[in-house]
Amino acid sequence: MGERTQYAPGTFSWVDLTTTDQDAARGFYRELFGWGADDMPAGEGVVYSMMTKDGRHVAAISPQPQAQRDAGVPPTWNSYVTVESADATAARAAELGGTVHAEPFDVFDAGRMAVIQDPQGAWLMVWEPRRHVGAGLVNAPGALVWNELGTTDVEAARAFYGSLFGWEIAPFEGSEQPYWSIRNGERSNGGLMPVQRVGGTESPPHWAVYFGVEDLDAAIERVRALGGTVHAGPIDIQMARIAIVGDPQGATFALYDGMLEP
Repeated sequence: MGERTQYAPGTFSWVDLTTTDQDAARGFYRELFGWGADDMPAGEGVVYSMMTKDGRHVAAISPQPQAQRDAGVPPTWNSYVTVESADATAARAAELGGTVHAEPFDVFDAGRMAVIQDPQGAWLMVWEPRRHVGAGLVNAPGALVWNELGTTDVEAARAFYGSLFGWEIAPFEGSEQPYWSIRNGERSNGGLMPVQRVGGTESPPHWAVYFGVEDLDAAIERVRALGGTVHAGPIDIQMARIAIVGDPQGATFALYDGMLEP
């Protein structure tokens, strides 16, 4: 089980969901993963629901900002990368051709963050931790196990993220489909692949979030029973079986049943 009290810079450390129905989403993920909810005030009439597994924070669910709703942005799982300085990372992202959609700002005393978009269009958050270091549990059933970029330009993405975070991005040997593994120092830190079709439509560039499950087939049936959608799977990827699914509000995520690092 991957218990964490800190993350090295360049490591994926947190995910949160922005959704059109926070209460319904909490109920869906509670029933699917056994999550509890630790609601934190986040402004007038707004709470940031820190979701828990075995007493540790694993993710969060929050209301979607009105500007995103007005623009027709679907509910989305967001990936966060720990950095030493949100300001320096945002500035570097802009130098490399990315777009800084939210300049660095303080999140109370929890940390400092910025919202960036890579040159191909995938969104990512950078997190400079203070009181909140990120997920207290990863690489376990009901917790974050993987982050994966789908992109329209693999080589450009490798150059951007390699320069931004110092990642080593190399082809994954033995994969039936083109796939690149991401390493941050000595640890695996996600993957990269060309964008795929989900539900018959090619997805825009995006970072996908994977959560661990103990029994993929049972989890797939549970998603359906709870009103969610199964877009693809089960899929055998040698070291694991996966499925791409959606919650009732439309946020897409992946399920992973297989080998896990500590």
